[in-house]
Amino acid sequence: MPYTITIISPAEREATIKRAIASPLRTEDFYYFRNTTYPLPVIRIKIDIPVYRMENFRTFTDQKEYLIKENLNSDYFLKGQESETVQQIQHKFLSSLARKGKEGSVVPVIDVLRKDKQQEVLLITAMGIVVNGNRRLAAMRDLYSENTPETASFGHVNIMVLPADATWEEIIDIEASLQGRPETRLDYDWIGDAQLISTQVNIHKSTANVAERLNRTEKEIKNSLQALAEADLYLKEWAKAEGQYSRIKDDAEQFFKDLPKRLEGKDSQLESASRAIAWTLFENRTKLPSRIYDYNAAFGKLAADVLDRFSNNLGIATGQGESNSDDGDFVVDIGTDEDVVTYDGVIDALQESSDNEDTITALIEAVIDSIETEKGQKSGDAALKAISQAHSKMVSIDLSRANPSTYAAINKQLEAITNISVRLKDSLSNLNK
Repeated sequence: MPYTITIISPAEREATIKRAIASPLRTEDFYYFRNTTYPLPVIRIKIDIPVYRMENFRTFTDQKEYLIKENLNSDYFLKGQESETVQQIQHKFLSSLARKGKEGSVVPVIDVLRKDKQQEVLLITAMGIVVNGNRRLAAMRDLYSENTPETASFGHVNIMVLPADATWEEIIDIEASLQGRPETRLDYDWIGDAQLISTQVNIHKSTANVAERLNRTEKEIKNSLQALAEADLYLKEWAKAEGQYSRIKDDAEQFFKDLPKRLEGKDSQLESASRAIAWTLFENRTKLPSRIYDYNAAFGKLAADVLDRFSNNLGIATGQGESNSDDGDFVVDIGTDEDVVTYDGVIDALQESSDNEDTITALIEAVIDSIETEKGQKSGDAALKAISQAHSKMVSIDLSRANPSTYAAINKQLEAITNISVRLKDSLSNLNK
């Protein structure tokens, strides 16, 4: 039978805890409060007294998903701290987490508690809000609800109590400090971890300070914040699924953490187009020959080449003076100052690619060709293939359909093609000597 939440009123909780503190089981030193070793009272109370803390970064993603699914206000959980309905929902999230493990390394919390009983105290505020141990409390409640002689002891729990004047900032710091212990990091998904980091930076105004608190490098802290920003941008602007973190929770951490580095130093046009490549590949990662991480260069150092190949394959104009794909004209980029590269057409095509397999195939082919060429795997016939593709484009041109306003630009392109052809033939002659 599932555990049913029953809320004890705040005043009654506070009074019960206060009476228990007057005659504690013992005191224990706590090392993550006010930068000192702080002795805190340990008490034993009924399992229905503590209340789950709603600002819980382990359940951040689950809460977000629930808000969207049920079309609820963003503060539904925070305002529902004392609601039995909201607490029951939170219990479900935590109960699910308590049953998760990692094969070969992490045993589900509920299995550990069933075997060893409670070995570590929970941490609560003077009002009974659980600061550390929400997941363990959910597991113990589920075990107690089994109503067997073996689980009867879970009717009471051992709890360490913070002083009544503990602040919100101090509670967040405690969670961050405990999360900084290496053995606890597996408890958080990467979105919840990044949200905790973001909250810490807002409090302390320093990534270096937060890095020290979480026992990480400042580079890791900054990368987590950048990855979260990229994830939010993807969900809002591309996937049109703002806040739906379950889409990216399980297998996207490395992708979003790699992305900022791949975009670094690019102008705004190339940066936006590189994101479009990255996001399209991510959404179609099951169609790639190998893991998406093998294609990081496609939206990194090779992005401009990929975009050029992709736009040529689909006849998408990427610069001023270029003709539209509807004219079927072949375009050569001669690098003049007047020609400003714009990838708006490419981005539009990729945004619409979910309904167009040909577009997705063209992108994947461009990505693979670019990477293999860069690696030298296709260097033997890459030149022939490129020239053959250019020839195919040229012979298909029908100048009679060209707009007169494009004649001057076409003439410039043809002169550039002639010059390029002469240079290539001269190079080939030298190679044949």
